[in-house]
Amino acid sequence: MELPDEEAVTNREAEEMDKGPSAEAPLQEPHSYRSHFGGMVRKKAYIFDGLGNFYNKEWDLTEGRGNEFCWYHVELPKGHQKLSQSAQYLIGVLCPPLKLQDILSLVSNGPFCGYVDGALVFRVNSPGPPSSDFTFRIAARITKNSVITVSLGRVPRLGFSPVGQSLLSEIPSVESPSYHRGEQREKSGIVIGEHVLEFLLTMNHSEEADNPVPKSVSNLVVHIVDTHVDHLQDVVTKLEIELDSVELQMDKGGLALKKQMLDDRRFPKMHLDLQRLLQVIAHGEQVFPRVKERCSSKQWFLSEDITSLEELIGRLRRLKENVGFIANRVTAIQAGLDSWQAEQINRKLYYLSFLSIIFLPLSIVTGVFGMNVGGVPWTEQKDPTVKDGFRNVMLLCVAMLLLALLCFSFPVFYTRIAAWHRRRVMKRSWSLNRKSYLKRTHGIEAQERKGYLRI
Repeated sequence: MELPDEEAVTNREAEEMDKGPSAEAPLQEPHSYRSHFGGMVRKKAYIFDGLGNFYNKEWDLTEGRGNEFCWYHVELPKGHQKLSQSAQYLIGVLCPPLKLQDILSLVSNGPFCGYVDGALVFRVNSPGPPSSDFTFRIAARITKNSVITVSLGRVPRLGFSPVGQSLLSEIPSVESPSYHRGEQREKSGIVIGEHVLEFLLTMNHSEEADNPVPKSVSNLVVHIVDTHVDHLQDVVTKLEIELDSVELQMDKGGLALKKQMLDDRRFPKMHLDLQRLLQVIAHGEQVFPRVKERCSSKQWFLSEDITSLEELIGRLRRLKENVGFIANRVTAIQAGLDSWQAEQINRKLYYLSFLSIIFLPLSIVTGVFGMNVGGVPWTEQKDPTVKDGFRNVMLLCVAMLLLALLCFSFPVFYTRIAAWHRRRVMKRSWSLNRKSYLKRTHGIEAQERKGYLRI
């Protein structure tokens, strides 16, 4: 009974496609995308009154009026989807009123800053797997009374929340791994896990409740750029903490830990992640100065926010230097592991050479007594004058051995002779300088006795 229903549905869709576009088609397409993707795409919509207050609003993508302005934010899921699938997500959420050109300018890879359909659009999208923690994508479409932003996954501290709901508003109880359930029932208040406390220690900022509510679109743009830089700073701080713990493990660990790190290629992978992070920071260095230049020509963009953008660009440059220092540390640790591995290989080769030294006399004895010198010149056994052919061959081998040893030891002899000649020349020059010095000093003393000193 299910097959006829499916065939009817497919026939109905084919008939709708044959009819061509209609007036209701643009309105039905976003609903189909929303129902198809479900809760995979997170949406947030706020309206600000320009006086420091904000309210949640419906997702209608309308612009504010007067001093009011709206903010629409889309969080794309972090997964293994393709870039075209992310574009489909945005088409389902932002179309209409946005056109395909506006949507593709927000979701494409690489840095960009320019005007698209009369709105200022900038993006800092790094090409990489969306599931990676080092793939950052933030894009914004800015008009006088509305801002639309798109991010890959959740950006910390991007939104706003009441101060009373902040986790940092009161001192919580920390739940350690050895925390007992009976103690947890007795204590009251907020209880957080130890991993949550460690996460809070790695953050470079406070929670969303401490964010000042923007009073203009320029304040909101600065807030978006600021949270992006803070997100990068959080990742760099986590890398530093991870690198410190790895160095401590290497100091305390032994042979098995170092071998495991080499087999897992932990530091080359970390170096690749740092290169991706440097690429994201480089994109920000390209985009944000252009955003500042284009926003400075707008009357609705405040001069104080231009100064704030300049400070954020300086923070981004200092962050790039810090990532370079971390990359140098990773390179130094990897070089230390490579030298340790080379030392282990040399030690094994030393053991093999020691075994070869043990078996070398045996091979020489078997080789000497296994020689057949019957057909060698001067070794005719029937001739009594050359009956000592075996001895002649052995003397020839000894002579060749001495010649080879002389060739190998010649550099050592040459170095010693050169050093002896150098010491002799230096000793002779020192004696001549001493004689000339004594001669000059005696001449000066004689002139002083006469009562004057010649200059």
